[in-house]
Amino acid sequence: MNAITGIPQGIDLRAEIDRLRKERNAVILGHYYQKPEIQDLSDFVGDSLELSRKAAETDADVIAFCGVRFMAETAKILSPEKIVVLPDMDAGCSLEDSCPPAQFKAFREAHPDHIALSYINCSAEVKALSDIIVTSSSAEKILAQIPKEQKIIFGPDKHLGGYLKRKLGRDMLLWPGVCIVHEAFSETELLKLKAQHPQAPIAAHPECPPHIVDHADYIGSTSGILEFSKTMPGDTLIVATEPHIIHQMQKAVPEKTFIGAPGADGNCNCNICPYMALNTMEKLYLALRDLQPRIEMEEGLRLAAKKSLDRMLEMASGTVGQGDLGAR
Repeated sequence: MNAITGIPQGIDLRAEIDRLRKERNAVILGHYYQKPEIQDLSDFVGDSLELSRKAAETDADVIAFCGVRFMAETAKILSPEKIVVLPDMDAGCSLEDSCPPAQFKAFREAHPDHIALSYINCSAEVKALSDIIVTSSSAEKILAQIPKEQKIIFGPDKHLGGYLKRKLGRDMLLWPGVCIVHEAFSETELLKLKAQHPQAPIAAHPECPPHIVDHADYIGSTSGILEFSKTMPGDTLIVATEPHIIHQMQKAVPEKTFIGAPGADGNCNCNICPYMALNTMEKLYLALRDLQPRIEMEEGLRLAAKKSLDRMLEMASGTVGQGDLGAR
């Protein structure tokens, strides 16, 4: 017996996870930023909202969300009747952490003539304080439906908000949050890499800072970058987002070459999300075995958070998982 985890020695984790998946009538969701071994055993692999919507459509009794906490919360918001487990409850998000609900509430109260558009990478409490939730795929389409004269707060990602401000010419108050993964890319190292591969386009997530997205040939959500990798001209792509998405690219188009954009140390190790990495096969096994740690949510909070999510789906349902920010 493993003294730390309570897992029997020599256990076949993949076989046991499959057994528990059937016994629990569970669906396993794997975000694109999970380790390849978790992606490969997941029932669905994708972006956060896309995964929650797919899980809601199943008859599963249990959702095991291999991602981060706000994603598992979103699954619970959309599937309140299902048990939702997260392999490691410490799997948080720097964007969520940057936007404490009490501070966001005070900021909103200080700007009563603004509506709040909040990126989905936030807590259920912040969703409940927001008017419309957006994803990197849906934000542009939603902003196009809001009158120019309407004042807007955009949070918690200042880089996504700033990209939309520049592209659409919308004046928005930006909450000062960042994703530590996308913040870690180095412009100097990216330009060195581009010099080595001058014909290779660069695909970047809009959570990246301006000095990275300004060099990109394609800017979009993780799903959008994956689709771009399938249709792009040429056989090499430089990828400026969390590098575990490359696993799906290699499976989809194995004849192409994908290079992770480097961090300041000249490689992409610093761009692996430390929160996503907390989920392991061992923790997934235990979550399915024990149905813990479990996402619990007070119904009033769930309904308040769902209201802003529903508003997004009304305005831009067709964009979920589509990566519609497109080319620069």
